[in-house]
Amino acid sequence: MIAPPNSRRTSSDTGSMSFVTYANPIVLAVKRSTSAIPIVFTAAADPLGTGLVSTLARPGGNITGLSVEATDLGSKRLELLRDLVPSLRRLAIMANVGNSASVLEMREVQSAAGTLSLEVKTLDIRQGEDIAPAFDELKGHVDALYVCIDTILFANRIRIITLALAARLPTMFTTREAVKAGGLITYGPSFPELFRRAGDYVDKILRGAKPEDLPVEQPTKFDLVLNLTTAKALGLTVPPLLLARADEVIE
Repeated sequence: MIAPPNSRRTSSDTGSMSFVTYANPIVLAVKRSTSAIPIVFTAAADPLGTGLVSTLARPGGNITGLSVEATDLGSKRLELLRDLVPSLRRLAIMANVGNSASVLEMREVQSAAGTLSLEVKTLDIRQGEDIAPAFDELKGHVDALYVCIDTILFANRIRIITLALAARLPTMFTTREAVKAGGLITYGPSFPELFRRAGDYVDKILRGAKPEDLPVEQPTKFDLVLNLTTAKALGLTVPPLLLARADEVIE
């Protein structure tokens, strides 16, 4: 059997096997391809809300793994963005509407924005070619951009960052890699930690445990990452308290 993109097969000497994969669209594709081979997802956004598992305590079927709590973190990320951009009144949210996890996060951020009395403009993306036209729609009418979790948006992070900087838009991303590439800020689970913990699942499965009996676990380590170079380019002053809370500062 050929492992789908962005997944990896592991096997023991006895021939037992499991798929290790991440990102909801990819996990769903692997899940549709087999109901027999165990599947461990390393970073799924809201696995319960997107239908990957029946319950977090007893996932059911042949799948289990680790959640990134993407939807639950939406409001927290928005609060941090407003701390960094106190003049924030109008927010653009970019999401891949073909990815249920991205849509769920978008809705969470929309709800949080409503609580904060922010105006919201949603940018619906289905492919990389939609990104530049989406920025054309903004035409300087928003104060910041929130980019939801998604593999297409992650793959096009350089394009998004370049367009956002040209439009002088502060950006909130879901990954450290995007902030390292020039995005302004991110807050979320430590992905290296999640991948390390996924190895424990594989070990248990190869020793005979059933995925349906292994509860889905939540992140335990979260990172706040700031790009000071980008903040300076946008004319933003990072509050000392926010700077002190950062786990990593990119200069």
